[in-house]
Amino acid sequence: MRRKRKVMTDKPIKGGVATWACLPGFPPAVIFPFTPGERFGVRSLYEFQMLMYRPLYWLGRDGAPEIDWDLSVGEEPVWDETGRTCTVRIKPWKWSNGETVCADNVIFWMNMLKVKGPRFGAYSEGYFPDNLVSFGKVADDTVSFTFDKAYSKNWVLLNQLTMITPMPKAWDRTADGPADATHDIDQAEAVYEFLMAENGDVVEEDNSHRTRWADSPVWSVVNGPWRLKSYTEEGVVTFVPNEHYSGPNPAHLDELRQVSTTSDEQQYELLQSGDVQVGFLPPGMGVQPDGDPTKGGPNPLGDGFQLEPQILFNINFMAVNFSNPTVAGNMIRQPYVRQALQSCFDQEYGAREVYQGYGWSQTGSIPVLPKSDLVSPKIAERGGFWPFDLEKARQLLSDNGWDVSASPAVCVRPGTGPGEAGEGIPAGTELSFSLRYWEGRPSLARLMAQFRDDAAKAGIEIRLEEVMGSVLVAEDGPGEKRMWQLSCWGGGWVYNYPTGENLFQSGAACNFSNWRDAKADELIAKTVTTDSLEALYEYQEYIAEQAPVIFMPTFPRRLFEVAGNLRGFSPINPYGLINPENWYYVEEQS
Repeated sequence: MRRKRKVMTDKPIKGGVATWACLPGFPPAVIFPFTPGERFGVRSLYEFQMLMYRPLYWLGRDGAPEIDWDLSVGEEPVWDETGRTCTVRIKPWKWSNGETVCADNVIFWMNMLKVKGPRFGAYSEGYFPDNLVSFGKVADDTVSFTFDKAYSKNWVLLNQLTMITPMPKAWDRTADGPADATHDIDQAEAVYEFLMAENGDVVEEDNSHRTRWADSPVWSVVNGPWRLKSYTEEGVVTFVPNEHYSGPNPAHLDELRQVSTTSDEQQYELLQSGDVQVGFLPPGMGVQPDGDPTKGGPNPLGDGFQLEPQILFNINFMAVNFSNPTVAGNMIRQPYVRQALQSCFDQEYGAREVYQGYGWSQTGSIPVLPKSDLVSPKIAERGGFWPFDLEKARQLLSDNGWDVSASPAVCVRPGTGPGEAGEGIPAGTELSFSLRYWEGRPSLARLMAQFRDDAAKAGIEIRLEEVMGSVLVAEDGPGEKRMWQLSCWGGGWVYNYPTGENLFQSGAACNFSNWRDAKADELIAKTVTTDSLEALYEYQEYIAEQAPVIFMPTFPRRLFEVAGNLRGFSPINPYGLINPENWYYVEEQS
């Protein structure tokens, strides 16, 4: 339905309500910023928590992938001459209970990270805070961090210090009353358990425990421009301005609502009806005739909405479960099987046909867009190590003990020698995998069906199963002896700086495939101690060759549709953070 164009003035209107229709299947599941790996994603962090609780450093400035110093609680780090110690001054912003954001609030977070790091989604074993010799309070408004050696300063800022979210004194407590994990690290465990109990079960899908968040004496203490007014059983999240906010850019709107949706079709209906002011076009409905996914093409909703592609500094991939204890896991642990799976994925088809020109092939572990010199020329030139090639996939399997004359292929040469299938794969085993993927996304279902059909031509059976998105990410991911095999939530990872310690380091909290590889660990370690591009190239080439995940076509996270009279939405943050405090309405003239 095309809307009649209205003439907009440039005159701002104070107040008003903006309603955002969110991605189907992903209600905010965690309010506690110490978010575990199974819920560590854009929806809970960047579009929910950070509206209320500001991190030490704010990622993204005016659409560029850099730090916004104005929106950051911390000042720019100052390094000593050894390159191992940095000090950070904390701006005297206010918590909503009147307390001043201070060094103690950072130390509180650091003590919890030191004790409970493996339960935090951005934690990677051996890195922050494991790579610190010490950290401490220098003054009421200043903290220091001393590292075990000199690292890339760019990496420390973007991938390490951005992990910190100052926590108020009001959160330093247990069920028995006030505690002091800020000064006594031995109390951090008990405080963590209390705060996780206040959050509620992070896997449970029912919203009943989330309805208590708005009135919680814990979660109602905020330092961001918004506070939570309500969270309903139906998943409607309502924010109102934090009247005690002391940072820059206070909110213009009276209220921000985030409504849950169940499908792309419902999302589009809400946009057509005018019931929401911010939503997105379902993938496949928008067409980019010029092949430039960074620019909006013709808008099916007409002139009443602005079409804004959300290009993030991200990669998309399908996880494969190395920790599966069955024969399926034994097959996944064979590099040639993963390489064959990657060779069966027609990314160009997905970019061109499924995503209607709003897509591009992802050749490895470094984002292709926004364009940069971070992508290995060797990978860029050959279109990835394992571009779509069904004959190559069949050859890989045939050379390693599989009869591909039928589908699924059958293991005919078991064993661990050259030309044999590999450890734990008996003769007669069929090459078959279950693939769980996010329900309610027709474009993703189409992409998965194409992958299934192409894989079958190479001798690999893919058994598809649709699963609610939030259930999928909670159940399929990091963890020992999990039973899932292949899992696709239609996305991947948004990088700060694209080293691999979060995704591919052994034991990392967000190592979704549960992959462990000593050489990868060694190459990742090189990327974090130097800003040399050669180190980054060597790392990503090894990842591309080993295929610990199946890379998929990347596309704008959303084709945002924004009401024509709502301003301040762009530029789009390349990391996925949002600033609805910048949104405001302008007057309309019929």
